[in-house]
Amino acid sequence: MTQHRHLLSPLTLRGQTLRNRIVFGAHTNNMSDQGLPGPRMGKYLLERAIGGAGMIVCEPVPVHRTGVLTRGNLLHSSDDIIAPFRQITDEIKAAGAVICQQLYHIGAHGDSDLSFQPHWSPSGHVSYHDSDGSHKMTVAEIEELIEAHIAAAIRCQKSGFQGVEVWAAYHSLLDQFWTPWSNTRDDEWGGSLENRTRFSRRIIEGIRRACGEDFIIGLAVSTSDAHHVTLQVESLLETIALHDATGHVDYVTCGHGGYLDFERLMPTFLFADKLTAPVTEQIKAVVRHAAVTSEAHVRTPENAEAGIAAGQADLVSIGRGQIADPHLARKTTEGRADQVRGCISCNQMCWGRRSRDYWISCLINPSAGREWEWGGDRFTPATLPKSVLVVGAGPAGLEAARAAAERGLRVEIVEAAPRIGGQFRLAGEQPRRAQILDLFDWYEREFTRLGVTLRLSTFLDEGEIADHPAEVVILATGSLPDDEARQRWAPDIGPLPGRDLGGVWSAEAAMRREARLGDHVVLYDGGGNWRGVGTAWTLAERGHKVTLITPDPYVGREISRTSADGPARQRLARLGVQMLTEHCLTRWHGNCITIRSFLTGAETTLPASALIMATTNMAFDPWPETFPGKETHRVGDCAAPRQAPYAFHEGRKIALSL
Repeated sequence: MTQHRHLLSPLTLRGQTLRNRIVFGAHTNNMSDQGLPGPRMGKYLLERAIGGAGMIVCEPVPVHRTGVLTRGNLLHSSDDIIAPFRQITDEIKAAGAVICQQLYHIGAHGDSDLSFQPHWSPSGHVSYHDSDGSHKMTVAEIEELIEAHIAAAIRCQKSGFQGVEVWAAYHSLLDQFWTPWSNTRDDEWGGSLENRTRFSRRIIEGIRRACGEDFIIGLAVSTSDAHHVTLQVESLLETIALHDATGHVDYVTCGHGGYLDFERLMPTFLFADKLTAPVTEQIKAVVRHAAVTSEAHVRTPENAEAGIAAGQADLVSIGRGQIADPHLARKTTEGRADQVRGCISCNQMCWGRRSRDYWISCLINPSAGREWEWGGDRFTPATLPKSVLVVGAGPAGLEAARAAAERGLRVEIVEAAPRIGGQFRLAGEQPRRAQILDLFDWYEREFTRLGVTLRLSTFLDEGEIADHPAEVVILATGSLPDDEARQRWAPDIGPLPGRDLGGVWSAEAAMRREARLGDHVVLYDGGGNWRGVGTAWTLAERGHKVTLITPDPYVGREISRTSADGPARQRLARLGVQMLTEHCLTRWHGNCITIRSFLTGAETTLPASALIMATTNMAFDPWPETFPGKETHRVGDCAAPRQAPYAFHEGRKIALSL
C-alpha cells in the first residue's frame, strides 16, 4: 500500500466508491454476438473486475444507426441488450468494480460497409476512416442524435450500469462539433464556443435529467499536436471548463491521437509512456468538479502511481496493461506489482485484431477474449500430479512451462541457448523493443516463484529425452531460417540462384552479429513485419547502408494492422534506408543482387556487400513422432512457423489440457 498509496486510494463519484484509481478504460473489444453482449464479452470484463480494477468502462455502444463502425458493435437503439447486460453488470458489481458504458457516434468517420447509412456530421466533410464523404445534419437530425444519446444512457441505466461516458475524443462527432476546422456551420450549432459546444452540453444535460443525480457521467476527450487544425490544448481546456461548470460531468478522461493521426491513438512502443499526463495536469487546473483520468500508454503501476502522486491526474486508465494482465490492480494492491505481466505495446492482437474486425486478444496473454472458455488468468489445479519436461524456452515453451506450473505440475524446462526467449528475444533487441526483454525477466521471476526448474545451455538429444523421468514431453524447439532463401511471392524462382556464393544471411544471424555484412546490405523482407523492418532499423543504427526490398506495395504491410507502419517507415527514411517495393530477387552474385519489378518485369542489379533474407522459417523438429511411454506434444514454431502470439497461445492451451 505504501509503494502505490496514491494509486490505491479510493475515490467517490456520485456516491459510488471506486476502491482504487485504476480504470479499465473503454475500448472496442468486438465481442458481441449478433449485436448482443454474451459470455465472451461478459467474462472478459468480469476478469478485470476480479483482477481488482476500480472502475470498468464497457465497450462503446453506438447511439444511432448512422454510428455503427464495427462488425462486433452492440445493437444501437435496441432494448434487447438490456437483459444480457444486466447479468454482466450484476457480476461485475458483485466483484467490487464500478461499471459504466461509453456512448459513441463517429460522425463523418463511419463505415458504410457496416452501417449502410450516410455518415452524419456537422458540416458534411470527408471521412478519415474511409474515402467516403458525409452528410451535413439538419437541425432536426441534430435533435434526433441528442435524443439518441439520452435514450442510450437510459438503456444503460436499465442495464445496470452506474454511469455513462460520453465520447468526444479522437475527432468523433462531438469533437467534430467542437473543432472549427470540421464545424463550419453558421447557425446556432457553429461559430462561437457557446454554439459549438451546444450539442454536447445538451446531451449531457439531457442525460442528467433523465438518469438522475446519482448517475455517473464521464466525458472522453483527446489531445494531439500532430495537426494544427485539430483542437489544440488551449481550446480543449476552454471547452472542458465550460462543460465542468455545469456540474454535470463527474470525470474527464483524456486520450491521445485521433482519426488524423491514428498511430498515436493506441501508441505502440514507438511512443513514450504517459503521453497525456502533461495535458491532464493542465485539465486538473481548470476543472472544479470533475475528476481527471489520464490514459494513453500508462502501462504499469509505477507509471500510474507517479502520475497521480505528481498531481497530473486523479485516475489512470490502463487498457492494454490490463488486457495483458487482468490482475494488475489486485497484484498491486497485494504488494505484488513485480508479478504483473507488463504489456509490450505491440498492438498485434488487441488493435491488430480489432483493425481486421475480429474480437480482440493479446499476444502475451492468450486468455484475453477466451476467459469464458479458459477461466481467465486463473488456473484450475491439475487432477493428476504429472511431471512435465519442456524442450525449448521460446514463447511456446515458456508459457507451457509457466501455465503447467500454475496448475501444480512439476515442470522442468531445458534450453540449448544461454538465455531464454528463443528468436523472440532478438525482437526485444531491436530499437525501442526492450519491453520484450522485460517480459523474459518476468518469466524467470515466475519460474522461481512457481518452482520451475530452468536449465540453460543444455541440449538434449533423442535418447536423453526418452530417458528423462517426466511423464509429459512438450517439444517447443522452434524454427530455423530457410537455407534455400525461397521467396513466397516468386515461386517460379525456387531456391535463390547464387546463394552458394556466400554472403547470404538470415535476419537472425544479422541481429546476433554473426553475419559478416560489410558496408552496404540489402535486406529482403518477405513478411512485411518487424522481423524485416526491425532488422533494417537495427542495422541502419549500427552504421550500415541498408536497402530494404519487399514484394509488398509498401514497407511494413503486416504491421499496418498495429498502426505502427507509418512511424516505422519514417524512422527508416530518417536513417537513410532505401526502400524498394513490389520487387523480388532473381539472383545473388556475391557482391550484388539482381531484382525484378512485379509491375514492369524489368530487372536491375544493385551493389551489395551482403544479402539478408527475412523470409518464412522452417520448423525445427528432428524428434520421433512420439517418445515411448510419454505423452508427447508439439507447440509453437516446431509445429509450424508462425508469429509469436500463436506460440504463446499453444503453450497456454496445452498446459490447460494436461
